[in-house]
Amino acid sequence: MAMEVTQILLNAQAVDGSVRKNAEENLKQFQEQNLPSFFISLAGELANEEKPVESRRLAGLILKNALDAKEQSRKYELVQRWLSLDVVTKVQIKACLIKTLSSPSSDARSTASQVIAKVASIELPQKQWPELVGTLLSNIHQLPAHTKQATLETLGYICEEVSPDAVDQDHVNKILTAVIQGMNSSEANNDVRLAATRALYNALGFAQANFSNDMERDYIMRVVCEATLSPVVKIRQAAFECLVAVSSTYYEKLAPYIHDIFNITLKAVNGDEEPVALQAIEFWSSICDEEIDILDEYGGDFSGDSNITCFYFIKQALPLLIPMLLDTLLKQEEDQDQDEGAWNIAMAGGTCLGLVARTVGDEIIPLVLPFIESNITKPLWRQREAATYAFGSILEGPSPDKLIPLVNVALNFMLTALVKDPNNHVKDTTAWTLGRMFEFLHGSTLDASIITPSNCQEIITVLLHSMKDVPNVAEKACGALYFLAQGYEDMGPSASPLSPYFQDILQAIYAVTRREDAGESRLRTAAYETLNEVVRCSTDETASIVMQLVPHIMMELHQTLEAQKLSSDEREKQNELQGLLCGCLQVIIQKLGSSDATKYAFLQFSDQLMGLFLRIFGSISATAHEEAMLAIGALAYATGSNFEKYMPEFYRYLEMGLQNFEDYQVCAITVGVVGDLCRALEDKIFPYCDGIMTQLLKNLSSNQLHRSVKPPLFSCFGDIALAIGENFDKYLMYTMPMLQNAADLLAHTSGADDDMVEYTNFLRNGILEAYSGIFQGFKGSPKTQLLMPYAPRILQFLDSLCMEENMDDVLMKTAIGVVGDLADTLGSSASPLIQNSVSSKDFLNKCLASDNSMIKESAEWAKMAISRAISF
Repeated sequence: MAMEVTQILLNAQAVDGSVRKNAEENLKQFQEQNLPSFFISLAGELANEEKPVESRRLAGLILKNALDAKEQSRKYELVQRWLSLDVVTKVQIKACLIKTLSSPSSDARSTASQVIAKVASIELPQKQWPELVGTLLSNIHQLPAHTKQATLETLGYICEEVSPDAVDQDHVNKILTAVIQGMNSSEANNDVRLAATRALYNALGFAQANFSNDMERDYIMRVVCEATLSPVVKIRQAAFECLVAVSSTYYEKLAPYIHDIFNITLKAVNGDEEPVALQAIEFWSSICDEEIDILDEYGGDFSGDSNITCFYFIKQALPLLIPMLLDTLLKQEEDQDQDEGAWNIAMAGGTCLGLVARTVGDEIIPLVLPFIESNITKPLWRQREAATYAFGSILEGPSPDKLIPLVNVALNFMLTALVKDPNNHVKDTTAWTLGRMFEFLHGSTLDASIITPSNCQEIITVLLHSMKDVPNVAEKACGALYFLAQGYEDMGPSASPLSPYFQDILQAIYAVTRREDAGESRLRTAAYETLNEVVRCSTDETASIVMQLVPHIMMELHQTLEAQKLSSDEREKQNELQGLLCGCLQVIIQKLGSSDATKYAFLQFSDQLMGLFLRIFGSISATAHEEAMLAIGALAYATGSNFEKYMPEFYRYLEMGLQNFEDYQVCAITVGVVGDLCRALEDKIFPYCDGIMTQLLKNLSSNQLHRSVKPPLFSCFGDIALAIGENFDKYLMYTMPMLQNAADLLAHTSGADDDMVEYTNFLRNGILEAYSGIFQGFKGSPKTQLLMPYAPRILQFLDSLCMEENMDDVLMKTAIGVVGDLADTLGSSASPLIQNSVSSKDFLNKCLASDNSMIKESAEWAKMAISRAISF
């Protein structure tokens, strides 16, 4: 087989489908029959200079994919498979890979670099391949230059793949030394210098100790700053990328360098190539992100226990930074509005300006206002657009008191410009700016709003007019209307200032969804998002207008299901439309189904709606499945126990959704729908519980299911127990051990990173919600005693949580609630257990003293339940 491997690899890239398929089968067969030999053949192919570039590249790619996967469970399997190979095989493969780094073929070198990093990511944490770093570093001193370049690239990939604690500090120092030497201006070969600069980007996370040493840090920063002046664009760009990474990783070490960095970035923004200028702007955006986070967390109070200080770099740089950013706004591209993924200097500058406004608040206004005033009426479109963009960019951050007077002056001007400006770019940015005004300076939380009874009609007239404009302008006008409606969402079911125009608004948005060109500039999606928001803020008096919409949307959904013989492109658009229509129906169902005034009239549509949603499940689009499942959840909630008639037909799709590990979002949503069904059907869901519980337990014990689905799976046990009460007894022997095992695994989070702590809290919360539902479901039943054997372990889990530093408010509320549920349901029989538990004393007192009213309320209820249980 090894003899033929070259030909098979070439055939696997053939144009002829049958030749390609046959080759893929052969490779699969070879892999299954003799894995060590398969790997050695691939590594040998990659290392062999006499083989074609194409077969070598594919050999390396297959090898790389055999070591790593996105899906955690698959990745784990591949890692175990590699670790179980015999030592001789692994040594042979690794020798081929290291040898390939000296290949004259850049493709082969680059592929080998990536494969070496994948092997390193498996072996270094296991304390295997200890000689790797030494071997690579000895390569650095080799000639030719391409070996040095490939080795630096490999070191970069290793730093990207491996966690810093898997490499000892001595090796880290040597890697950094090699990388910095490669970056130095004395390095004659630009490919080497570029590889070194990119490697430093990945190695920065390893350099904590080096950045704490003043001399070493100065040296690294000097070399990076010098590289920003290289004659080669890609090296300058990579050097600025390093500065961006330094700004977020080592913000607290930047003070001595910030002045020089400002001068370097100013020069790049004003005169360098776009990729370099964009990274120079990104540096300041990154500094803003850091300072916004610090100020949000500490609110400007850096006394006491705060070990993080805000250096106010942005505030200090304001007088020079703002003119630089305003200047970028005039560098627009002619067609930037048409391209959804467009990103250029003007957009980057505006984004950074918005972040600066959020960082410094009111101080930005006097620095930007003169630019707006002097450019907003200029004859050149670039100046008018830049002024409008500057205005829109600074609307989040400064206080409403300072902004509202300015916006009141500007509003009429903007409305006129949106209708009358001859340039589309200006109209596009004007509509976006109006949206920002409505988003930040209008709504029930503000003392004064920029929208008044006297200007409301004009605003709506202008927006509805602009929704007929070219797609990119219409899309921004929809966005502005979205925020306008959102500001009225919390006003309650009574009168809304939008009510008099409601019919016109709905008709206009619905017309946009049916435009021939609605596929451009995200227009159709924006229109449906706006339609949904307008429906959400409808009132009882406009409910009948929303009701008129239902048959139209149902008809459209029906038409998408009837469409025959579509090309793959048309099918994709159709699936997207089905998702939007189901999403819209979900919002309408929630709105009309939650009000007694409309509920009964609306439910006449429920049979037809359910029929359409079930037909969606016949299609193959995950997007449409998600939206249809959410809409069914809303329908179940609205129809209550009457939903029972749909269950025989719907159940198989429910089961399919719970089994859908591939599109795990569909699985997560289906778990949520089981909760909706429990609340709607109550004990009528009992006939379906065996199937549902079997699937939920299977999902929980699977390591193939995405981790984000696990917390709601636990909560779902609680929903089912609440719905079927003491009938849940048949599932206790399966669910309780699973909950206990999960709880034991989650007892401590010390040493975990923020993401892991957050996820652990979600899981704990899910487990506690399960316990809560089970206790409440059994309350008052003669079968309550069945829960007694589990009570000690549950209290033990609660006690261990009380000792935790990392509990968030949601978890605290759920935890003290479960203490109360346990006492309430088990009563005096659990009295000795409760009296000996930390959670019923210290933790209870901590919750009673909480500033959070929800925690306090739960704690007061728990206190009553505990005292009842103990006093019996």
